[in-house]
This record gives sequence, C-alpha cells and structure tokens, in this order.
Amino acid sequence: MFIRKNKNWFILGIVLKIILSVSFIGIAQNQKRTTEEIKIKTSAICEMCKDRIEKGLAWEKGVKDVSLNLETKIVTVKYRTTKTTPEKIRLAISKLGYDADGIPADTKAYEKLPSCCKKGNAAH
Repeated sequence: MFIRKNKNWFILGIVLKIILSVSFIGIAQNQKRTTEEIKIKTSAICEMCKDRIEKGLAWEKGVKDVSLNLETKIVTVKYRTTKTTPEKIRLAISKLGYDADGIPADTKAYEKLPSCCKKGNAAH
C-alpha cells in the first residue's frame, strides 16, 4: 500500500512538471510574438544625428533595436508592443530634436542641436 501511494505521487509530480514546462514555453513564445518593427521618417542629416537618435532611442522602455539609414532618413525600430507604442517612439524622436513622420521636432530640443544637424544643412 505504501509503495502504491508513493508511485501515485511520483506520477503526479511528473505530470505537474510537464504541465509547468509547457506553460513556460508558451509564455516565452508569446513574449517573442509581442515584438514588432516600425519604420519612421526623420529629419536626420549626418552621422551625429544617427548617433544621437540611435543612442537616445536605445534608452526608451521597450525598444529592442534601432537602426537609422541616413540615405533614406528612415529609422527602423524593433520594440515590444507590451512596453511601448509607435506613438511613444515618434514622440521620443521628436524630443531628441528631430521630426518623426508627422510629428515635428520639439522646439527646445531642436534649438540645442549642433548647427550641422539642423534642417536645410548639408551632410558633412
């Protein structure tokens, strides 16, 4: 009788471990699905702009990867949808002093940019 009870507990333990393992795998896969990518047109001009935008966005909550193409002036951002939104990312770019799609650059931040990074100037 004692051996039979222990065997039942042993089987129950194995079943619970399997259920928990499957649950954790499902949670991990669900987190991977919450990552999306957005492309935003900016007013960036030079390497200093690129550096400023990439480093500035890297500190934003939920942002996983940032890459700015200076030729197209498009920044590609991979982010977690559970942590941030495209609107918040655009606003963060604006607060760095750059236009972001339809959102104009924050005036105070734009004024603090080096003259080479301001609109209308040629890349150096």
